[in-house]
Amino acid sequence: MSIQEIYTQFITDLKNTTWLEYIAVISGIVSVWFSRIENIWVYPSGLASTVIYIYISLKGSLIGEASVSVYYTIMSIYGWILWARKDKQEQYILHISSASKKEWIQHLLFFAAFYIVFFVSLTYLKTTFAPGAIPWADSFASATAFTGMWLMAKKKIESWYWWIATNCASIPLYFVKHYAFTSVLYLVLLIMAVFGLVEWIKREKQQYAIA
Repeated sequence: MSIQEIYTQFITDLKNTTWLEYIAVISGIVSVWFSRIENIWVYPSGLASTVIYIYISLKGSLIGEASVSVYYTIMSIYGWILWARKDKQEQYILHISSASKKEWIQHLLFFAAFYIVFFVSLTYLKTTFAPGAIPWADSFASATAFTGMWLMAKKKIESWYWWIATNCASIPLYFVKHYAFTSVLYLVLLIMAVFGLVEWIKREKQQYAIA
């Protein structure tokens, strides 16, 4: 596609954006903002977005992304519980931390396992149920998102690396599916993820300084 064709498609798709997609996008941005500043409101605001995206993704034959939204919903509840836990002094128990080498290997294996499952499943579904699916791209976006959400619930700095990968894959993925506004969302989330990474690294250093 030429630059002019991309621009024309973007404007056309933007005009056709539904109010549900607008709500999902805004809620998603708010959720990432709260996660950047380590605020527990990341989860209730994120739930509003994920529930809507389950519907949007299924409608656009983005089966992998739909499963991600279902997973987000479940992990948001799980993360909300973990982030809310306090000790006897009413101090939050969970703190930002970096992964060890052993944990990095676990994260990569976690990603690889889900990528394989998604790729095999989507390759099959493409011929039977979802002809619009893009197995390799959808699987990558989904598997990185699964990994990022899991690590976010544990307040691992590395979650932001996976979010950056997810956003990079999702920008073109949603654009070719004619969800222009959602494509813009992932561009915004990509920028916010970079700032989130920097912020969490800074916060971890402050924690060690205080300790």
